[in-house]
Amino acid sequence: MQFKRTDVLVIGSGLSGLFASLVLAERGLKVLIVTKEDIDISNSHFAQGGIATVIDFDQDSFQKHIDDTVTAGDGLNRRDVVDHFVRRGPGIIESLRALGVQFSTRGDGHLDLGCEGGHTERRVVHAGDITGTELISVLKDRVVKDRRITIWQHHTAIDLITTRKFTLSAENRVAGAYVLTQEGVVITVAAGSVLLATGGCGKVYLYTSNPDVATGDGIAIGFRAGVPVANMEMVQFHPTILYHEKMRSVLLSEALRGEGGILKTRDGRTFMEKYHPMKSLAPRDVAARAIDHELKKRGDDFVLLDMTRLDPAFLEHRFPNLLKKCLDAGIDMRHEAIPVVPAAHYLCGGLQCTPDGATCIPGLFVAGEVAHTGLHGANRLASNSLLEAAVMAQGAAEGILARHVVPPDEIAPLPRWNEEGVVDSDEQVIVKQNWDEIRHCMWNYVGIVRSDRRLERALKRILLIRQEITEYYWNFTVTRDLLELRNLALVAELIVRSAIKRKESRGIHYNTDHPHKLSEIRDTELCPGELSD
Repeated sequence: MQFKRTDVLVIGSGLSGLFASLVLAERGLKVLIVTKEDIDISNSHFAQGGIATVIDFDQDSFQKHIDDTVTAGDGLNRRDVVDHFVRRGPGIIESLRALGVQFSTRGDGHLDLGCEGGHTERRVVHAGDITGTELISVLKDRVVKDRRITIWQHHTAIDLITTRKFTLSAENRVAGAYVLTQEGVVITVAAGSVLLATGGCGKVYLYTSNPDVATGDGIAIGFRAGVPVANMEMVQFHPTILYHEKMRSVLLSEALRGEGGILKTRDGRTFMEKYHPMKSLAPRDVAARAIDHELKKRGDDFVLLDMTRLDPAFLEHRFPNLLKKCLDAGIDMRHEAIPVVPAAHYLCGGLQCTPDGATCIPGLFVAGEVAHTGLHGANRLASNSLLEAAVMAQGAAEGILARHVVPPDEIAPLPRWNEEGVVDSDEQVIVKQNWDEIRHCMWNYVGIVRSDRRLERALKRILLIRQEITEYYWNFTVTRDLLELRNLALVAELIVRSAIKRKESRGIHYNTDHPHKLSEIRDTELCPGELSD
């Protein structure tokens, strides 16, 4: 068994993981980044819209951004947390620009500010329509060149090592993690602190905007280590994913509606005026549910996003990459409407933590979509995700620096990975079958519109699948596919149990058996002791 020692272990290489690593390395700590794919494959990389923050104080204000966030979040947000993130936005933009990020500017040199669904002012700082690509490209270049940062690509985190679990000390704290290499070797990593920055869990659903890496690993790993989760039922469905036979998971940015795109039925009729006063600029939860309702009512496969009333030259300048993607699919948005459908996009719940990412386990921090701080409430306001990722990265890095301890070394070695009694599997078909069954089950029973009966059916099926996966996990050699399946199944159960617990409809959680909101606003919490794993 191999062994590695580092000051900080960062699991995940999106905006949060890379930004935090740079801050930590700059302050002298040795950082190890573990990521399942190439370092630039993450939800952050594919983000199109931008970073929501107040820049134009003549027209906008922190209070307006706070109010828009709480309105979109249907009141479930924690206002003090929203205030924390909103007020740190302008400083984050300056920090990123100082690192070399090139945001789009107007002719006068000022930042070009976009508008998106749910925003009452133009406040989205962007880099054309590939903001995530620009962010990750710049941060990746700096991370790769920093000699204090080691990068393990194509490595998969298995589980955290905590002192209480292995009775290494009376005080519980994180001590490291087990990591699987691409060749199938398990490495024991000792670390003074661990940052989980693994992103979301969109792949738990059949249709999603997320890349294949979004299997909920960080949430599952943190939960198994002892961190509670909150509001896992709050899965946001993006209203506009390209509907195409061969091009799956192509997200069409919120900015398209923000710049004047109109949602229509297949016969060219507008419909959003029936659902929200902001019409096609309605927040995502409203737009996704409205589209879902129209599709079911009419029996259609898709609705249309019509950009044709906008100047073609403007579309070419503002959305060059989205224009190209649509052209690749045989659709010219300058002259014809784009077929779209909703798909699972962003998780508003996650591992419970403070705004700076500290969890209940000393030394363990979380940042980005894996975390639940109370920022998003029952629905994420467009482009608040990159704001959250960057602010949390900086906050988590500062928290790690303030609480840093020397990691365990080989004088008092951590328990090595135990493979006694396991064998290689010749039944990989079981992994694929369970993977497909989970995603179909979640899409059919725990989607945009839910009911008590659907949720109970989903829980029964997920529990049976989890029992089979657990037996498989303890008897066969671990692989990346098996680890992702194990995590996906646990996250599915957390989403279903949380949805069952919420006896109301709020934000992105809509249950036909409980269509109204309760007067008491509370989070849905689940603790590790409530599940058997």
